[in-house]
Formats: sequence, structure tokens, C-alpha cells
Amino acid sequence: MSFGARVNRPRRRTPAWRALAFVTSCALAFSGMPARVQAQGGLPLIRDAEIEQLLREYTAPILHAAGLAQQNVHVVIINDRTFNAFVVDGKRIFINVGALLDAKTPNEIIGVLAHESGHIAGGHLTRLREELAHAQTAAIVAMLIGIGATLAGSRSSSGAGSIGVATINSSQSVIQRTLLSYVRAQEEQADKAGVKFLTMTQQSPKGMYDTFKRFADKIEFQTKYIDPYLQTHPMPKERMDALEELAKSSPYWDKKDPPELQARHDLMRAKLSGFLERPDTVLHRYPLSDTSLPARYARAISAYRYGDLRSALTQMDALIQSQPNNPYFHEVKGQALLENGRPAEAIAPLRRAVALAPNAVLIRITLAQALVATNNVKAADEAIPLLRTAVTREPEMADGYTQLAMAYGRKGDLAEADLAAAQAAFANGDYRTARDLATRAKTRFPTGSPGWVRADDITTYKPLPGTRPN
Repeated sequence: MSFGARVNRPRRRTPAWRALAFVTSCALAFSGMPARVQAQGGLPLIRDAEIEQLLREYTAPILHAAGLAQQNVHVVIINDRTFNAFVVDGKRIFINVGALLDAKTPNEIIGVLAHESGHIAGGHLTRLREELAHAQTAAIVAMLIGIGATLAGSRSSSGAGSIGVATINSSQSVIQRTLLSYVRAQEEQADKAGVKFLTMTQQSPKGMYDTFKRFADKIEFQTKYIDPYLQTHPMPKERMDALEELAKSSPYWDKKDPPELQARHDLMRAKLSGFLERPDTVLHRYPLSDTSLPARYARAISAYRYGDLRSALTQMDALIQSQPNNPYFHEVKGQALLENGRPAEAIAPLRRAVALAPNAVLIRITLAQALVATNNVKAADEAIPLLRTAVTREPEMADGYTQLAMAYGRKGDLAEADLAAAQAAFANGDYRTARDLATRAKTRFPTGSPGWVRADDITTYKPLPGTRPN
């Protein structure tokens, strides 16, 4: 499992827009609770081959039913313990790790993904931007009128200044209510679309309903005393009544998840617990008396994460013996060895993991990292094609470029090393360092060669207006 983060720096906003800023960030969070990841903050992301593969399998039939199979929509995992999911564009569904840990069945997560797919299929983000554009015009006009009245009041004693302030405040309130009403309507549409997609794929909407109901019950007391028109989502009771009627009409309401899928879901939750939670918390979830595969998986990971490598390796070998063709058991063993300074020993289990999961980019990068860490030129030769394949499949994977730079460095190929390091900095958004490294790479490549052209693309890149160069 690897962690990464990219910080999106804030743009300046006019005072008239501060009251509406949250609508443009993550207003589509399904649960009705405030989204914890804001547009102006960083996104602490979790990358893991096993979990991403499972989520791809969860989403594939839903995206096909929604007509989104060709749009390359993928799920992004955020390291946030709250139960939340949202979309901010037509390409990604963001889901908090808290949702994955708390959802006891695949159907609960699939229901959440179906709801978010409804937002994408309905074009809600595009329409919301249009509504925001209209609202911006109205806000500016209202602000100008209010300022005019305020200035007029400063030249007289008629009280027009107070009227001007009231005009600004009341206009912004009306605009905000209008936008929130629009977003609430989108949520209702996404609920209906989610149930439709689940029915089309012969899956139960019960998990979706149960999940939403659980969180509706939690916020019922809070929302009892809140103006329903100041919420981005429908009031829980009204929303749940409508969703219950729709979901229970599905012929697949009582259909259960396949046992194999439930088993993989349980392993995913155990893996997240082992990596992200304290050892005492892991043991509370998975006591030693629990001899199930997920419990053993969580305890093995926790042992290696907290320094007991000998015990971790013993437990991992037992896991591999129970499921020798599970690539992720081999991967975790290799990662544990690599992170404990034993890269040569990590190569064999990682090679086995790559053989069992040849399309897993993250495992390829980890194997390449182990090869590079041996400081062996022949190992670097093996690592380079692995990394080339990885960065071709995921061009924004900074770690892949970093390892590629190190591999070329082992071979003494300074031109390719500088170029790969520049691409790593570029993928991380560090454009200044990327330009410096690419400029140096250009001096090492023949003019006009493919490497020179790639380096030149970086040196001439200009960030979009409104972003701050690093």
C-alpha cells in the first residue's frame, strides 16, 4: 500500500462568493454531512493494487448500465476516516477510506458507487457549473446594486446605506437557497438513477438504502432544527421515504452478495485496518481468537507495520500457504521485506505477485523498487521495462518516474535519469524543479531526439492561469 498527496492551492474568491464556496467544492457528498476534503486543501490519497482492483469490479457493471463504460471512470480512495463519497468531475468517484472500513458488505459500497455514478450519468457537475455561472452574474449585479446604495447612503442621512447592506445580504441568501435547492434535486435524481443501475445489473438496492438510512438516523436530531432549504441534500425523512419505496420495489431486494465477493471485501477491510489503525485497535477488531483469513491478514500487516517483522513473515507465509495464488499476499510479504531493508529477499515474492497479477501497475513499481535498491546494474536493466510499462499506463505516477530515474542512474545513463526525474517532479506539480531538470536533460540528448523533445515539452510548459507555480 502506498500513500500520496497532491495539494491544490486556493484561488482568490470575492467576498460575494465565500458563502457559496462549499457548493463548488464537494457539494455532492452523498450522506448529507459536510465533505471533509475541500477544493482548497490537499487530497491524502491511498493507492493499493488489491483494493483498486476490487473497486473496479464493483463499478464495472454499474458504469456499463449507466452508459459510462467508455469514459474511463475510476475510483479514488481518500485517507479520511469519515463515511463519505462524492464526485467533482466526470472521470473520478472519490470514496473515503472510512466508507470502505465501515461497509460490512460489498452491496453497501456498490450502492454508494451506483449513487455517485448517477451524478456522473446525469451530467450534474456540468449543470451545476452552469447554475453557478448564472448565480455569479446575479451575485455581482446584487453586489453592485448594494454597493451603490451604500455609497448613496454615505452622502445622505436617509438610511440608504443600511438598505444597501441589506440588499447584498438578502440577494446572496436568495442565490444560495436557489443553488442548494438545485443540488437537493440532483441528489434525488442520483438516488433514482442508482437504484435503476442496480436493478439493471441484477443487484440489490438494499445496501444503498441501509447505508443511507444509517446516516439519516444519525443526523435526524441535528436536521430537526435546521432550515431544510439550507441543506445541500433532501431532509433525511423525505429522502429516505422516497428511496425506501423505490428500493423495495426492486425484484432483487433480497439478493445477497456472492460468497467469494464477500470474502474479498472482508480481506479489503482487514488490510485497511492493518495498515491504518493502531495495533490495539487491530486486535480489538480481530482478536487472536479469530482465526479467519481476514483476521490473520490484518494482524500480519499490523505486525510488520509496527516493527515485528519476524512474526509478520511467519504469519504471511501461513497466509500464502492457505492461498498460494493470491498475488496480494505475496505483494505484502515483498513490501514488508523491502521496507525493512531487505530488497534482495523482497524480489522473489514480488516477482510472484507480478506473475499472478500482471496488470497491477503498483506491484510492478514495487518490484522495480526492490530491484533498484539492490544497487545491481543487471537488476536495474530488469527494472527499467517494468517501470516503462507502469508510467505508460499511469503517466501521472510520480513514484514510477522516481524509480525510473534511479534505475537509469544505476546504469550511468544521466540523460534518461534527468528526464525521468523531471517527469517525476512534473507529476508532483513541482514545475520549477521539473523545468530545471528537463533543461539539463536537453543538454545531454541529441537535439531533436525523442528524449530531447520530451524534455523540451516540460521546459515550455506553462501552468494554467490562476495556479501558483512551485
